[in-house]
Amino acid sequence: MTFSENDTIQIENHGLTIDKVNEQVKLITSGMSYSNLKEAATVGNGILNIENQKESHYIQLFERKKNELSMVKFVPASGAATRMFKFLFQFLNSYNSKEETLEDYIKRMDNVNVQTFVNNLEKLPCFEEVVHKIHKVIPNYNDLSYGERCIEFVKTMLDDDRLNYSFYPKGLLPFHRYKDYVATAFEEHLFEAAYYASSNNKANLHFTISEVHHNKFQEELNHIQEEIENETGNSFNISFSYQKSTTDTIALTQDKEIYKEQDGSILFRPSGHGALLENLNDLDYDIVFIKNIDNVVVKKHYQTISNYKKVLAGILLEVQEQTFKFLHLLEKGDIDEKGIDRITEFMTNKLNIVIATDFETASLESKIFYVREKLNRPIRVCGMVKNEGEPGGGPFWVEDNKGTVSLQIVESAQIDSTIESQISLLQNATHFNPVDLVCGVKNYRGEVFDLTKYVDHDAAFITSKTQAGTDISALELPGLWNGSMAYWNSIFVEVPLITFNPVKTVNDLIKPAHQML
Repeated sequence: MTFSENDTIQIENHGLTIDKVNEQVKLITSGMSYSNLKEAATVGNGILNIENQKESHYIQLFERKKNELSMVKFVPASGAATRMFKFLFQFLNSYNSKEETLEDYIKRMDNVNVQTFVNNLEKLPCFEEVVHKIHKVIPNYNDLSYGERCIEFVKTMLDDDRLNYSFYPKGLLPFHRYKDYVATAFEEHLFEAAYYASSNNKANLHFTISEVHHNKFQEELNHIQEEIENETGNSFNISFSYQKSTTDTIALTQDKEIYKEQDGSILFRPSGHGALLENLNDLDYDIVFIKNIDNVVVKKHYQTISNYKKVLAGILLEVQEQTFKFLHLLEKGDIDEKGIDRITEFMTNKLNIVIATDFETASLESKIFYVREKLNRPIRVCGMVKNEGEPGGGPFWVEDNKGTVSLQIVESAQIDSTIESQISLLQNATHFNPVDLVCGVKNYRGEVFDLTKYVDHDAAFITSKTQAGTDISALELPGLWNGSMAYWNSIFVEVPLITFNPVKTVNDLIKPAHQML
């Protein structure tokens, strides 16, 4: 690809290099590299099912060790709330209250989402705020027809000259209504962290946010921090970061040319949540809890949620301790064939590592090199919930182009939809990835891993978009818990559905996990 002087200056100012941009061009032009699913991970075959007595064991293990550890809760929180209200924007565009009643509209459109929404307005955490604003803006609101009142309710939520909820980051929307106040998802994450992600009565949380929302997050933190600290008995260290411009990617036109804006400048696009690996890589903690901003519950469920987080963390600590013992032995060189057998048994049974077929015939020296390289990696313990048809990724055994089989979290977009057997495996998977991870990111010497070395760069996503009326092929980096963690050691654990309560649409806030009554 040939670049002008202006192109080169723009690329360098963005923190990129010509070589990196050419690598992006190559990835797009070569086409998407799909995952090769061997089989779905199931309980007993890649997914642990923990019995009650074992749950207590892992919780107690974590409780004993937590004050010796530094911990952080890492929360991707940059997304705007726009998609939560998509069906409401469509409602405003398609319903005319002067031409038909709301009941007739819902029946004609068979619009279950709008029906659910209008039937449950009073359950919405924002209900009182919206009604208060409506009466300021529409003095005769109570005199309007039912359809007109519903229109004004939605407009009050969404219009930029009213509450403008769709502009807000999802983390700062009203999520839960309690007796005396309404809590945001951001606030709930702080409370949750006090239950399971604090040591020595201090909780560290790191939120990746959009820079345009930084002031709003800081204002909310200033408003709530003192009260939460008083209620929980914990102090909080809250930090924020933005997706780095160096992780932005270019896009290509249908003619395989780099897409440029009307002024001739290269279009750089955010590259998906895989870009956040850089933010994660900047942290220096023993344990990292990862959970999405919208996956929170009301306070009455905190203890249950907390227990399962502690179970995952306890499993991590137990496996990590044994891993480190083996690595110290390997470093000393005080190991024989029997010792190697004990290590490979551990690798297979505890870390889900599939041993290479030619391992048995290798020399002792080669075996030592092999097991040391496989063991000395970041470890992630991931909760998995039973599949109830949610869109997204799941746990699978995957074979790469070298014939190596490993346990991975795979998104539906990584599956070749033209191969019936692959789609069948995806559709019949028993479990789903709720993004519920506990990660060990330090090695046996206490040094932080360079997480960028454990990425499968071929697992990038290529998506079709439209930019200013032009069809483009856009590049997204390997997903944070997909290709970006492809070469981590992975342990998947079945957890109950109560641990997975995402808010993808505003109607999700009506569900029991988000209601106090």
